Amino acid sequence: MVQHSTPKFGFLIDMDGVLYRGTDLINGADRFVRELRDRDIPFRFLTNNSQRTRRDVVARLVRLGLDVEEEHVFTSAMATARFLAQQKPGGTAFVIGEGGLLTALHQHGYAIVDHDPDYVVVGEGRTFNLELVEVAVRMILGGAKLIATNMDPNCPTQNGLRPGCGALVALLETATGVKAFSVGKPSPVMMRAARKELGLTTDQTTMVGDTMETDILGGVQLGFHTVLVLSGGTKHEDLPRYTYSPETVVPSLAELTDLLDANDWQPPWRQARMRVPARV
Repeated sequence: MVQHSTPKFGFLIDMDGVLYRGTDLINGADRFVRELRDRDIPFRFLTNNSQRTRRDVVARLVRLGLDVEEEHVFTSAMATARFLAQQKPGGTAFVIGEGGLLTALHQHGYAIVDHDPDYVVVGEGRTFNLELVEVAVRMILGGAKLIATNMDPNCPTQNGLRPGCGALVALLETATGVKAFSVGKPSPVMMRAARKELGLTTDQTTMVGDTMETDILGGVQLGFHTVLVLSGGTKHEDLPRYTYSPETVVPSLAELTDLLDANDWQPPWRQARMRVPARV
């Protein structure tokens, strides 16, 4: 039996645009995940979508053909619930969101209330309406703190984009004059918590994503290694307008797997990091 030494690196991996688009698995995603599992390389899938529980997320990934378990998934709902439990154990929240967020808050000792909450928590979902907005505004002006699971302005669906959590939160911010605290990517709250779950140091951690404003920005700010895949939101021609750069750019996870194979699964960016353009 071949004994594998404990890997000294691991991956945080975005989902939509990296693993799948809509209901279709992106080329090479299954092979990449299979290699990670075969080689005992630690990884977590990170998603800013707070709608689903980690069990729901795993069910979807398994249907797409990926061999994953609940421990491999880390959602913004989980990160938000952990953060609030650390800030105010046993607190209360008024929630504009869906099952994944509600479940995570309950699991971390939070009660969901409709009167005098400690926090107004906003996540992804389709339950948003003006009646909820009016209630939330009164609560925030009455002293409840405004928390967002993420600040993504839109969310991709099979039928195109719909308003994301960030767009909904912007309405509450404008109405109250209160700025929300966001927990999801690129916030270090979520990304550092996910890195700690891997049991790795900052320099041993690589963020793989398709979005410069969340995945790559968060990775750069925390000092992670970064890989941009062009199978999702960011295109190659978009890169010159950013003041920060990913260390490696690949068309998809298929090419990332080939790159790692060529280096005997020793990430090439560990030997020579690409230079990030200096700020002026």
